Amino acid sequence: MNWLYVVGIIVFLLGLMVSIALHEIGHLVPAKLFGVKVTQYMVGFGSTAWSRRKGETEYGIKWIPFGGYIRMIGMLPPRPGDEPGKLRSTATGPWQGLIESARDAAQEEVRPGDEDRVFYRKKWWQKVIIMSGGPAMNFVLAFIFFTILLVGIGLPVEAPIVSPETRTCVIPASEQRTTCAPGDRPTPAAQAGMKPGDHIVSFNSHKISSWDQALRLVRSHGPGPAQIGILRDGKPMTLAVTLIAQDRPNLDDPAKIDKNVGYLGVRPAEVMEQQSIGQVIGYMGELTGRVAGSLINLPEKMAGVWHAAFSGEQRDPEGPVGVVGAGRMGGEILASDLSTEKKVAIFVNLLAGFNLAIGMFNLIPLLPLDGGHIAGGLWEGIKRAYAKAVRRPKPAYVDVAKVLPLTYAVALLVMVMAGLLVYADLVNPLTLTR
Repeated sequence: MNWLYVVGIIVFLLGLMVSIALHEIGHLVPAKLFGVKVTQYMVGFGSTAWSRRKGETEYGIKWIPFGGYIRMIGMLPPRPGDEPGKLRSTATGPWQGLIESARDAAQEEVRPGDEDRVFYRKKWWQKVIIMSGGPAMNFVLAFIFFTILLVGIGLPVEAPIVSPETRTCVIPASEQRTTCAPGDRPTPAAQAGMKPGDHIVSFNSHKISSWDQALRLVRSHGPGPAQIGILRDGKPMTLAVTLIAQDRPNLDDPAKIDKNVGYLGVRPAEVMEQQSIGQVIGYMGELTGRVAGSLINLPEKMAGVWHAAFSGEQRDPEGPVGVVGAGRMGGEILASDLSTEKKVAIFVNLLAGFNLAIGMFNLIPLLPLDGGHIAGGLWEGIKRAYAKAVRRPKPAYVDVAKVLPLTYAVALLVMVMAGLLVYADLVNPLTLTR
């Protein structure tokens, strides 16, 4: 057994549990700040592994580390007949009975003296802040992780440095082989004496700041003699090279082939380049748009997961992955032959992406997700603002109990999706190589 693989899984699960714990703190802190009574704060599901009561709240950890929750009293308003001076109605029909049972369960938690500490009686904007706190914490964590990745570690970029993987022979773009064969002519770089580690700093007196710039200058020059300035072991040198003409894939559209462009015959080395905070914001914004698009196409993506799980089709690398799959990726990262720096970078990126996805998924405006409660709070604010504008009586609290059948349906769908992802991650997992 590869113990690094096991350690990678454990480290990722610990990171996930910390993210879940902080997500729930994002709900807990504003709830207590606004006076809502919180009876439980739990990380995980299932039976309790450890708990301790502090004041009115029980804090604990459960055995299944795939989620968490806080229990706030009075999430559902009472039925109109339970209010003083009003006649209580009788429930009829299975759905109505389900709703009334949920109301009864919610009211059982309310003790004498707790009447003003129930969630449903809080101001609409307080409800929105309480329910937004969890996703907001995930976004903060994602930003912190992305900052560590981009500013602290950097992103892999192709630098104008000769890679050790550079071939010394010319292999036409039409051929699929990667190794030199007898009879292959040497590259212009090999003939000029370029070595791995040489840092290209100029081309025909043009200063070079990036690999893309160097490549475009070489290609636009065409075949013929050129002067290349390099740094070798910190010492400046100038090499005379004679470029040759080659057909190479277009730099902007690899499906196209550029005919008879200048060819040097070197590969760039990959280095970690640190970014600025502004680039972190741009990077996270771009990724947020991609995640939003994936959520919009989630039914189609899940259909792909179904086919991958039961028909053996290849998993979509841009498709959803569950906790089990992400944990396996964590193990694969630590067990790989990558450098320690790249392992840490990929691991941090994985945790950042997972927090971003969790935060955005929870903003979907459907109960029981946080977004459903946020939508309810905003709708209540709109109704009350309208009533105040037209001088009508203050409307009642938004009654989320009325959509409990839809809530249960969404909860069942989420559980089915989670189960499908777990199964697919076991039988046909996504890996770092595809």
